[in-house]
Amino acid sequence: MFRIIVSFLIVLLYSSIFFPAPAQEKKDYRVVSVAFYNVENLFDIHDDPLIFDEEFTPTGKNRWTQELYLKKLENLSMVLTSIGKPKIETPPALLGLCEIENLQVLEDLIKTPLLAPYDYQIIHFDSPDERGIDVALLYRPEVFVVQNTATHSLLLYDRENTSKRDYTRDQLVVSGFLEGEEMHIIVNHWPSRSGGEKSSSYKRENAAKLNRKIIDSLQRKNPYARIINMGDFNDDPSNISLQKVLGAKGKKEQVGFRALYNPFTVIASKGTGTSAYRDQWNLFDQILVSKPLIEKDPSKFTFFRAFIFNPPFLLTSTGAYKNYPFRSFGSSGFTDGFSDHFPVYILLTKELD
Repeated sequence: MFRIIVSFLIVLLYSSIFFPAPAQEKKDYRVVSVAFYNVENLFDIHDDPLIFDEEFTPTGKNRWTQELYLKKLENLSMVLTSIGKPKIETPPALLGLCEIENLQVLEDLIKTPLLAPYDYQIIHFDSPDERGIDVALLYRPEVFVVQNTATHSLLLYDRENTSKRDYTRDQLVVSGFLEGEEMHIIVNHWPSRSGGEKSSSYKRENAAKLNRKIIDSLQRKNPYARIINMGDFNDDPSNISLQKVLGAKGKKEQVGFRALYNPFTVIASKGTGTSAYRDQWNLFDQILVSKPLIEKDPSKFTFFRAFIFNPPFLLTSTGAYKNYPFRSFGSSGFTDGFSDHFPVYILLTKELD
């Protein structure tokens, strides 16, 4: 376990929120990051007849070769090992991912030279999504010990043809111990806005109902469950799915006993986002926490602050999409970019004895 010595200036910065202490006193704090990243179409090069992945093959639309696949992995590893720097030197203890095709691409990812030293382990289940994209959780075993894993299917049906199921991503739940403290992690990738935001909103509202059901189940077992709920929700913090159905609050003082705090509400209100479309920013990628994680207890991991990770190397540098995320795929195939989303992360802090 590394130790971070917080100097006078850092103590002064934190003191009004978590660490009331004499200005001249130096303290030791443990800081870990938890992140989420939509990695934009991390597919291997092989055609799987059970899913629609033909464009990600050597003869498909994207001319997806082994060389390009390895370059995509290299690019992603650069991002994942950089998240949170320079605020924290080590990469995320917990890392949720979406838009990954299968277990193999995850195994290839964690074996890249930049990620291999951190010994990331994988929690992944195949979900029934028609495109074959799943969610997953990577974790560093020296920091997080897995206790239980589960996946929950979202049953959606077409409004026009109620016998036709709309296959989408499952919601992944991983329970374990973050340096001895029980934590529950939920990884989401809610249905897209394909067909229009309003006409597809019922899908995300149903996803929110499933998400709320999962959270209620965890809280029935332990009302003080420490829950981190992350994902690409395909809705902004102000949308009905998150604000009303899930009941996520943007201000700490509004968070009830079993409610969730969404620190990205304030970030979104400033016009900042993680993805852009038609000159409009959206903040679909978010990390929410349950009330026990915002209560002032310096002896336990406590939510400190949320961030969008958008350093210059992740930005498109020129053209009509300047300062948008430097995405992986365009009309001509692979761009040598990263993703059409920025990652997000939170810092958890704890005072050391």
